[in-house]
Amino acid sequence: MKFSIDKEDIQRELQLLQGIVEKRNTMPILANILINTSENEVELTGTDLEVGLKTHFPAEIEEKGSITISGKKLFEIVKSLAGDKKVTFHESDSLVMEIISGESQFKVLCLPKEDYPQVPEPKFEKKIVLPLEKFKDMIERVYFAITQEQRYYLNGALMILKDNSIEMISTDGHRLAYTSMMLDDLHVEGEIKGIVSKKTLNELRKFDDETIEFDLDENNLFFKVNNRTLMSRIIEGKFPNYDAVIPQDNTNVIVFSREEITDAIRRVSLLSTERSRGIKFNIEKKQIRLFSSNPEIGEARDKVDVDYDGESFEIGFNSQYILDFLTTVKSERVRCEMKDENSAVLLRPDEEGAIKYLYVLMPMKI
Repeated sequence: MKFSIDKEDIQRELQLLQGIVEKRNTMPILANILINTSENEVELTGTDLEVGLKTHFPAEIEEKGSITISGKKLFEIVKSLAGDKKVTFHESDSLVMEIISGESQFKVLCLPKEDYPQVPEPKFEKKIVLPLEKFKDMIERVYFAITQEQRYYLNGALMILKDNSIEMISTDGHRLAYTSMMLDDLHVEGEIKGIVSKKTLNELRKFDDETIEFDLDENNLFFKVNNRTLMSRIIEGKFPNYDAVIPQDNTNVIVFSREEITDAIRRVSLLSTERSRGIKFNIEKKQIRLFSSNPEIGEARDKVDVDYDGESFEIGFNSQYILDFLTTVKSERVRCEMKDENSAVLLRPDEEGAIKYLYVLMPMKI
């Protein structure tokens, strides 16, 4: 194998692969990326057996071949090279990759391609195309509520595609984030459902283009943007019944400035206990009084003017859980719908945009 390419072109793709390749040494081959060369193209593949990325790009090919090499070391070497010179990759001896650019020269030990796991091949026959920026906006709205725990079905977000609509839902058992969007040109036979892993969603946030193509098979989800294809194993398990969690009869409605309440919560949370991050909200006519205390440090109080004419009551929340929503929502004013101090609250933007957004949060005893 021997090929040459501009440093910038291969560095960009190697950067993306850093989020894919396995960091732990459970299987040494998973720390490697597979390099394949064809007539005039190089293909790079990385996988951790759950998430995979395949990318291809033009290069000057002198000798075709395949080999696997440490993804981390290859990226570090390419990144360290001076200027924007061409970089030449040459398998000089069996399982030794020589990397040359100007006066810089490296020899890196490799592993055979035969040891590399098979990566599923998508067909993209369904012709499902989504607007990428809006899709990424939806990911942002649910990403923070995904947990990492033994209940695997909570380790990702549920994605539902129907004719003319897409939904995305995540929960960690204490809160639930729901977002949906109407897409007039989305045509799907029946309904497509799949739990997308947190790692996959994080990689999708790095893509940049106008559209993203989607496909799936029995075990995998596939996302394609230009020359890059991201593969993700579908997380097994039954996702919680999110419809039953979203409150329908919360009659106490409070509307407040997102910026004002965010700043006040940040201030008061400075003296909340680190473990619970709990804050008390005393809700009264036209105002909310916030309070936190920590026996080892002290206490904090603040007040925010709001639109509210209902009964007074006191309720407690994990301040970080509220801030996660408030720093993600785009609207200037936020609507909070409550029933009482023991029931789940529903937060949403006061003015709905093209993307619907709901956030359900359980109160906590303080």
